[in-house]
Amino acid sequence: MLKKLAIATVLLPLASVAGAQVVNGSEIIGQQVQVQTNGVVNTVYFQPNGVAQIRSATGAVVMDGTWTANGEQLCFRTANAFDCYPYRVPFQAGQPIDLVSTCGVRSQWTALSTVAPPPPPPPTYERG
Repeated sequence: MLKKLAIATVLLPLASVAGAQVVNGSEIIGQQVQVQTNGVVNTVYFQPNGVAQIRSATGAVVMDGTWTANGEQLCFRTANAFDCYPYRVPFQAGQPIDLVSTCGVRSQWTALSTVAPPPPPPPTYERG
């Protein structure tokens, strides 16, 4: 039960942001997201190499796993489970989002901080 709750507590998606944006998880790389499920709060650490670590409120490691993100889902895999959450817009720091996983688990996700996306490349002009 603890493993299922921990996994359900660990897979995220996001807040609303105006305009079309790439949602690939870049805003949470190296960051922490608090996930509350059934009154239990865990913190997910999203490492740049696709590794995720779930920690309890006391800081104890609950579970290690891997994470992936694309324009539709944020997914988490452990040795015993795989679960995904809708992921269509980037997280915004401090803005909680209610999400329901593909396994039907309802959680509230709050990014504690996020990484700003890199600026778009400058326009290129051809000389004619």
